[in-house]
Amino acid sequence: MGDIQRRGAVVLGVTSLVAPLTLALGAAPAQAASCTTKAGPYQKQVERFLGRPVDGKQSSADCKAIRAFQTKHGITPNIGYAGPVTWGVMDLMNKQKAVGKNPNKSGRCPVNKGRIACVDLTLQLSWVQDGKKLVYGPVPVRTGRDGHETRTGLKKIYWRNIDHVSTLYDVPMPYSQFFDGGQAFHSAGVSMWNPPGSHGCVNMTKADAKKYWSLLKKGDDVYVYGRKPGT
Repeated sequence: MGDIQRRGAVVLGVTSLVAPLTLALGAAPAQAASCTTKAGPYQKQVERFLGRPVDGKQSSADCKAIRAFQTKHGITPNIGYAGPVTWGVMDLMNKQKAVGKNPNKSGRCPVNKGRIACVDLTLQLSWVQDGKKLVYGPVPVRTGRDGHETRTGLKKIYWRNIDHVSTLYDVPMPYSQFFDGGQAFHSAGVSMWNPPGSHGCVNMTKADAKKYWSLLKKGDDVYVYGRKPGT
């Protein structure tokens, strides 16, 4: 999250998990970690997810495929090991896909508020609905990590800034729509499946944040519920 003047702090951390390595001028590039030859505890599940032969044995091709997935989503160390973090991301993706176009099947997001932005922390999904009608989504989001959880409950968008920049971290937060103190929807330049998560804001891809900007306005309701895995 980032901060908003006179309204409190919004923090969007640039963590060691996602920050690019900045090399000093003339410094030698860091050595890449070796691709592991060891099978992980979730080897078969990961192989199945990636469309690899499911034999539970680590091959160089398996490692290359796992490592590419880890690199894409900022999972460290990206050494091709089929561990719990990597499988946790894949399992979440599977659960998100299974939702299809019926994200509010449980009815937990209110349908008597008119237009409302819903955030399901458990599935890391968000969507906009109008009554029972799905307007946009569901889309994957990246919410607060352990200790910086996105707060649950019914809220309202109270301030919007299309070009907001966190004065605490000097981090751009395009298409910011604040709904709870310093917590906001906004675009973020990392994978939505990048662990461990934000410092409380609801991160979105630029395309989704831009669409939310066009669909929502000051005073619109936001409902956040569930619990993010790992918090």
